[in-house]
Amino acid sequence: MKKSGVRSQESGVRKNARGTDLSVNIAGIELKNPVMAASGTFGYGEEYTPYVDLNKLGAIVVKGLSITHREGNPPPRIVETTAGMLNSIGLQNIGIDSFINEKLPFLRKYDTKVIVNFFGDSIDEYCEVVKRMDSVDGIHGLEMNISCPNKQEGWLEFGTNPDLTFRVVSAVRKNTKLPLIVKLSPNVTDITVIAKAAADAGADALSLINTLSGMAIDIRTRKPKLANIIGGLSGPAIKPVALKMVWQTAKAIKLPIIGIGGIMTYEDAIEFMLAGASAIQVGTANFIDPAASEKIVDGMKSYCEQNGIKDINEIIGCIPA
Repeated sequence: MKKSGVRSQESGVRKNARGTDLSVNIAGIELKNPVMAASGTFGYGEEYTPYVDLNKLGAIVVKGLSITHREGNPPPRIVETTAGMLNSIGLQNIGIDSFINEKLPFLRKYDTKVIVNFFGDSIDEYCEVVKRMDSVDGIHGLEMNISCPNKQEGWLEFGTNPDLTFRVVSAVRKNTKLPLIVKLSPNVTDITVIAKAAADAGADALSLINTLSGMAIDIRTRKPKLANIIGGLSGPAIKPVALKMVWQTAKAIKLPIIGIGGIMTYEDAIEFMLAGASAIQVGTANFIDPAASEKIVDGMKSYCEQNGIKDINEIIGCIPA
């Protein structure tokens, strides 16, 4: 049975009316509950305010940011699939400076932690992005997307090679004091090898999994349905894979883990925590029901009440090894 971290006595304990404690600690970031809105599915937070009370979420992970803005890939870039969806957005974003100046002031109004997802095409780009965030008020942690090709290494993805993973995470670690969460790709032979490389390089926590690589074909036109041909598969279809990888990684390393992949209901979220996750992220579900993340928080509260669980940390990693 694993605890997600040591609590600060000054941080306060988040409880519901019947006394259930839903708070968790991820790499020193105290969350009021384990539910986080996943990067790329929740915009920059403001877009969801008509549907969700942002104060009820543990954290918001904003859309991935790069040094400068990106237009992304041409359409079509989203395709619905059986029990999921394929996307090839191309990491479209407004750039780190525009986020800090235009989007972050809005998020500072809320009592919810803000985690910034970021990426780069080279180690230098990764480092430059974090340097611009390190002393910015309102950013509580960083989520590093390593499922990106390295233009200096023949466009090999950082997150599919343990040496590249170690090198890029080590470099970023030297350039920020903020809690560093590394988001892992499932498109590898053994995810625990990459997880260990990230941990050895100084990661404070891991989030997994990113999307699985896939494609879809229109049999009438005989052409790929995505303009970019290949995209990332998400949604319920990938949940069993994600759950297995969280369980494997939780056994292999000691860092806190954030589970991602096909979480649609509170039952899904509880499964991931039983497998070893200290928190979870809600992604594709946001497109189906914009209030999904808030409903999952409520469902987790009810589950704890009904099962006599006083502290959500009690269930982390409870299934047999």
